[in-house]
Amino acid sequence: MDSLSSINGDFGFDGGTDRRFAFSRQASFQQPHTPIDIPAHGHYDHHHYWSPRDDKPSAASLQISSLSSFVFSVFRSVRSGHRYMKRLFLMISLNVAYSTAELLTGLFTGRVGLVSDAVHLTFGCGLLTFSLFVMAASRKKADREYTYGYKRLEVLSAFTNALFLLFMSFSLAVEALHAFIQDESEHKHYLIVSAVTNLFVNLVGVWFFRNYARINLISSGICLAAYRNAEDMNNHSVFLHVVADSIRSAGLILASWLLSIGVQNAEVLCLGLVSVAVFMLVLPLFRATGGILLQMAPPSIPTTALNKCLRQISAREDVMEVSQARFWELLPGHVFGSLIVQVKKGTNDRPILEFVHGLFHDLGVQDLTVQTDDA
Repeated sequence: MDSLSSINGDFGFDGGTDRRFAFSRQASFQQPHTPIDIPAHGHYDHHHYWSPRDDKPSAASLQISSLSSFVFSVFRSVRSGHRYMKRLFLMISLNVAYSTAELLTGLFTGRVGLVSDAVHLTFGCGLLTFSLFVMAASRKKADREYTYGYKRLEVLSAFTNALFLLFMSFSLAVEALHAFIQDESEHKHYLIVSAVTNLFVNLVGVWFFRNYARINLISSGICLAAYRNAEDMNNHSVFLHVVADSIRSAGLILASWLLSIGVQNAEVLCLGLVSVAVFMLVLPLFRATGGILLQMAPPSIPTTALNKCLRQISAREDVMEVSQARFWELLPGHVFGSLIVQVKKGTNDRPILEFVHGLFHDLGVQDLTVQTDDA
């Protein structure tokens, strides 16, 4: 528990009439201000001369320059980043090369199945590229505009991947139902070759991110995934992405083999099983990321424990009421909280604040804001 000895000088507890108190463990993000020297009368030095008639760069050129600098900064981050960034970049390159070859083959041969599969892979590569950009952007430090930093981008990236995989599960179920109604199951050799190649490429990605194959599940009536930090969440979403694509390719290969030996409705059965498997794999990630973005109560701290702390505060003789208690996760494993404590008039705030902060800090709340009001 942090000492509150410096509170009085910083917030005016000695002699001040405002009894509210805001507590934060975040560091100050104030940046030094550097003045900009503007040359007088348009002169820079004896080599340069500025005139107000000079043409300003167009908005399009500024946007292109900004985009190119951002892309180059991402590549620099990938080159100097950790091994998972480099592995993801290599995996995206393999997928882009394969999907391009598949698209060109489908266009020249007139096979719609290959074109459709190439479009699916291209969209998946776009999401993986977004995950790569997020890995680079999340390394930036907090600034005046984003005072909490950029780490929550990794939660957004994981949520986007989970949403795409749920959509893929739904589309596979629709495809299986369509094949059952129309009886269009047939052995397409060119699609099997595509599935085998795609399976090989995705297994490379599975090997790259194999350390994120397992997660902890918290049982609170429903299954919720528990992560140590936002980086683990994003890497696990990448792993699930390549695993889902691998299961899809394996399902097509299995359906082809079953059809070749005369099994009826094999494609319907395999696609249905793949759809259910992908849905069950992705659902915990979807719930975990959605819960953080919606600021749900932290699953790492039982609700009963939070309620017990609130009852202990209310039971104090100098406390009249505890209200507006809110607790949420800014990032996986980083719990925030705020509450209002109504105390008797003339009560010293310091013992109450020390008690409240110590109580919730021991429970696992890293950042807590407490406001005290007179009854």
